[in-house]
Amino acid sequence: MNTTLMEKMKQVKWRELVIYYIFLGVILLFSILLFDKGFLSGSNLMNIARQTAMTSIMAIGMTFVLSTGEIDLSFGSVVALSSIITTKILNSTGSILLAIVCGLAVGAVIGLANGLLVAKMNIPSFLVTLGMNGIVLGLARWVSNLQSIPVNNDVFTFIFGSGDIGPIPILFVWTVSLTIIGHLLLKKTPYGRRVLATGGNKISAMYSGIKVPNIKISVMLLNSVMAALAGILYSGRLHGARYTLGENDVMIVIAAVIIGGTSMNGGKGSVVGSLLGALIMGILNNGLILMGFSVDQQMIFRGLIIIVSVALTMREKRK
Repeated sequence: MNTTLMEKMKQVKWRELVIYYIFLGVILLFSILLFDKGFLSGSNLMNIARQTAMTSIMAIGMTFVLSTGEIDLSFGSVVALSSIITTKILNSTGSILLAIVCGLAVGAVIGLANGLLVAKMNIPSFLVTLGMNGIVLGLARWVSNLQSIPVNNDVFTFIFGSGDIGPIPILFVWTVSLTIIGHLLLKKTPYGRRVLATGGNKISAMYSGIKVPNIKISVMLLNSVMAALAGILYSGRLHGARYTLGENDVMIVIAAVIIGGTSMNGGKGSVVGSLLGALIMGILNNGLILMGFSVDQQMIFRGLIIIVSVALTMREKRK
């Protein structure tokens, strides 16, 4: 009996650590294949950190959503609309604080609407956020008139995207800081335990006194605010906003979170794992580019990763 228990504990431990092995394996693979193309150079590694910052931040919010057994497909369009609203207000008023507050408020309003429709009206989150995605994307196209909006505020661009603190990109600082906060929130607080309990067994969570609807509203709100912040950081990094921002991130973020060990069925999530998943996706993209693969081939590869990741998640759930 004790032997069986030990074997099960080893299996659980392996599943928790597998993302770290995959991360190291991917780095080792591309280090060997692209040794002569500067894959391990400091500039290339910092470039990967910049490229993955926004998807890593979005993955933090998505970790909470998937941990409750829900999903959000509207966050890509939230990125675009938030970046556009932030940039427009910044250019018209010159106030960085007002622009940031308005940009985050866009995400908060959309997230609250998603949460209320899911939790209070019992509409599946897939359908709610799919419809919301169309609404928000339409607003982004309408508000921007399909035009790019430049940012000319150097302080804003330094703090929210393109600045460096010594050799370290400020986007990397944003990513690490928010990952630490997200990890502590999910793993070390009563709120995080309620999130995981909601996704693990909604009925049991309700009988234990957890207000499940409120938890679902809160994770939808959190996810949209994180997407709005990612949109603001996109504006700072690219020195402008456009309605196409975020449109290619949905698949990457969901893949990163699933690869990182968060279950689509809820009850299990890891913010640190999601960060590693986002870095893995960034390293894969960077490596494939250096190897000469086209954008179309990269999209095919990412799609395959999502299918395999979901298959493994479902297999583990059945076990």
